[in-house]
Amino acid sequence: MKYGKIPEEEQDMMLPGVDFSLPEDHSDTAHGLAFGNGNLRIRSGGTMWTIRPWRGTVYPTKAPQRTWPKHYGAAFSSIELNATHYRIHPPERMAEWADAMPTDFRFCPKFPAIISHYRRFNDCEGPTDDFIAGLDALGDKRGPSFLQLPPQFSPRHVDRLVDYLRRWPLDFAAAVEFRNPEWFGGGAAAEEAWACMLELGIGAVLSDTALRRDAVHMRMTAPFLLLRFGGYEGHPSDRQRLADWCRRIARWQEMGLESVDLLVHQPDSVHTPETCRLFSELVAAELDLTVRAPMPTLL
Repeated sequence: MKYGKIPEEEQDMMLPGVDFSLPEDHSDTAHGLAFGNGNLRIRSGGTMWTIRPWRGTVYPTKAPQRTWPKHYGAAFSSIELNATHYRIHPPERMAEWADAMPTDFRFCPKFPAIISHYRRFNDCEGPTDDFIAGLDALGDKRGPSFLQLPPQFSPRHVDRLVDYLRRWPLDFAAAVEFRNPEWFGGGAAAEEAWACMLELGIGAVLSDTALRRDAVHMRMTAPFLLLRFGGYEGHPSDRQRLADWCRRIARWQEMGLESVDLLVHQPDSVHTPETCRLFSELVAAELDLTVRAPMPTLL
């Protein structure tokens, strides 16, 4: 996730100066979480399973690539399914992926770019129907999908977004990821979108990234958390940030939070297994819950 990322050559200088502390909850959060029952399930994973450096650690050294989805599902419990952003996969392919995963695994598919970035919600009935057909094929392994808006998509386009959200079938959990800073500025048009999401139970993605702290908005409009975590290859700040998130998640559980998907972004995904393992340990200590992660012997 390049969004809000400190360039590698500047990390040693800039990381110590970043205030990673979590803001206080937005006033909408209590309302959004109140729709839940607090029966919390926590999952974690990466952004793809085609990671060659995982051979010999997450995947058996000689495992053929066609078996990597199965091994991924044995090690992680969630995935940010970016493959759906670049093309709409047929239901048969989506079902094939789902069949490779354990019963408690969840996919978090990204909305196709043809909807959000190219057509920008104009004339999108066909692609939307095709996307929903693929989501439906995931069956019980379908987690929340997320609609990433382009950086240039500002609140002046709110009518298009709200109209699309109101036509979205609400039995398919979804969340919106805002990127234009104006969505966090409190203007009337932006607030129209936030109010719509709260009304419909559509979530708001939280992106924890160094250079866009406004995206850590702490505004929960639904009782599920999609947390995109931009890490720094085992830097001490990763542990502190994850520990802070565990404490906030514990508070939100008391308010009704039902599910968490930690979607880890590390450079080239090499450190994703270690990050998920660390998160699992912190969750166990703070919330006494189990989150599947790669076993230490595989790391």
